[in-house]
Amino acid sequence: MSAGSTRPLRLVLGYWVPLVVYVGIIFTLSAQPYLKVPLDFRNSDKLMHLLEYGGLGLLLFRVVRTQVWGRRRDVAALVVLLAGMAIGAADENFQRLIPGRTCDLFDWLADSLGVGLAQAVSMAWTEWREG
Repeated sequence: MSAGSTRPLRLVLGYWVPLVVYVGIIFTLSAQPYLKVPLDFRNSDKLMHLLEYGGLGLLLFRVVRTQVWGRRRDVAALVVLLAGMAIGAADENFQRLIPGRTCDLFDWLADSLGVGLAQAVSMAWTEWREG
C-alpha cells in the first residue's frame, strides 16, 4: 500500500470514527429513560451539557480542519458551531420521545455554548501552533 492510499484510511479512522462514536454516545445517553446527572447541585445538568458538547466541538473542529474548505480557522469554527448546534437540537428533539426526558431550550443553549467555547479554544490553539 502506498503512502497516498493510507491517508484516506487514516483520516477515517483517526478523525471520523472518533466523531461518529462520540455522537453515538451522546444519543445513547439521551435514549436512557429517567437518566439522572451524577452531580448534585442546581443546574448541574447544564454543566454536563456544556462539557459533553465541548468535547463534540473539539472533535468536529479536528474533522472540519482536515477538509480543504475547512483549513481557514474562522470558516472551520463557523461550520463546527452550526453543525454542533444542529446536533444539539436533534438530540434535544430526540429526548422528547424518551420517558422521563424532556426537550429543553436551556439544555440546547448549554450544548451550543459548549461547542462555542471549544471553538474558541481550538482557534487559539491553532493560532498558537500555526502562527
